[in-house]
Amino acid sequence: METLSERLPAVRERIARAAGRARRDPSEITLLAVTKMFPAEAICEAYALGLREFGENYVREFEGKAPATRDLAGARFHLIGHLQSNKSKKAADLFQVVQTVDSARLARRLNEAGTPLDIMLEVKLAEEDAKSGAGPADLPGLIDAVAGCGNLRLLGLMTMPPWADDPEASRPYFRRLRELGERFGLKHLSMGMSHDLEVAIEEGATCVRVGTALFGERVKA
Repeated sequence: METLSERLPAVRERIARAAGRARRDPSEITLLAVTKMFPAEAICEAYALGLREFGENYVREFEGKAPATRDLAGARFHLIGHLQSNKSKKAADLFQVVQTVDSARLARRLNEAGTPLDIMLEVKLAEEDAKSGAGPADLPGLIDAVAGCGNLRLLGLMTMPPWADDPEASRPYFRRLRELGERFGLKHLSMGMSHDLEVAIEEGATCVRVGTALFGERVKA
């Protein structure tokens, strides 16, 4: 069984090759290590190997890991799962980045927490009931709402395409997010996971969210 120290160079090589094909600088692409359902020890191990950006899906789960990770200097934790507005204060306390802001109400609640916070707007580009996110038509109003929130810094957009075994199936969604980013002058795009990160990078991703390719398959309780 491969270890994280063996998987990490392979993932970085995948990123570098995809960036090369797209004539991009690999240093422009953030590798976000997704540690949901993995213990705090996995975060500490990844940190020791040089990773500094970590993604978690659930406020409550990360709340349990936070005491073991708070002394990791320079580490940044991103919330990449859906956030209910009633958990916004706790999220602002735990995370440095919230990638899943999808309403003006949520933006205002995060702002009211009083903690400077980087955010991304989650965009729903697929007709799936299970997917969260703001529709493309809602972005102008949402961007205006965030502009009025002094504690929030808008980095860019994120999306989650429908699952497909074929990575190419994600390309139209990634391309659409890039087009929206260009339209609204938002540089950063969080898109792509373990199975389709190359396609995401070719379409302009600046952050790829990688869990399985780094840590192996998650074992559900």
